[in-house]
Amino acid sequence: MQENQETIEEVIEKEIRPLLALEGGSIELVSVEEDGVVKVKLSGACAGCPMSQYTLTNFVEATLKEKVPGVKAVSAVDDLKQRWNELLGRR
Repeated sequence: MQENQETIEEVIEKEIRPLLALEGGSIELVSVEEDGVVKVKLSGACAGCPMSQYTLTNFVEATLKEKVPGVKAVSAVDDLKQRWNELLGRR
């Protein structure tokens, strides 16, 4: 799966991130596992949004599965301290 990392990064950069940015959100690639699981971090308005799981599954995962062979699933990793600070307006 590591050979697909560049393609995954390109799809995120060109197709996924711009649409999330329209709603004030963003996404960062954390890792690509050998078993086909892509780990991402949602931030901005996407972090903590009640619809983030829907977005992750029906947009991010669906797009990556369609564009990149071997992607089996997408899961979000969460940095609770950072999310808390974002919600409080701190850095």
